[in-house]
Amino acid sequence: MTDFSIPGTQSTPEIRSDWDAGLLYMQGDSYPENSFELFGQVLDWIEQYLRETGRPLTLELHLLYLNTSSIKALMDIFDQLEAAHGEGKSVQVNWRYDPRNERVAELAEEFKEDCTFPFDILSG
Repeated sequence: MTDFSIPGTQSTPEIRSDWDAGLLYMQGDSYPENSFELFGQVLDWIEQYLRETGRPLTLELHLLYLNTSSIKALMDIFDQLEAAHGEGKSVQVNWRYDPRNERVAELAEEFKEDCTFPFDILSG
């Protein structure tokens, strides 16, 4: 699988994958017109990575704002990670937020409540 890089825009986050490092990175606001189109490639990449490698996968999030369809897409991503964790695969989420934006920290906490895999919420 090849890595991909989606540049961020005013309404979409920057998204980068690094197959060799086992890293998926997202930063910025996420309120695209078509979240399925934006996140479909991400879901496919995660699925293939988890299927083809035995290595850990880390999701680094620096998201500022998410609309409802982006939240749904993240739920789908976390469902993939939860299933992989249930199969004994090593997955991790690091969600970094600006301490001045408590709403993002609260959203991350809501996601974390439904996950049994390592999920860190980090200020700064």
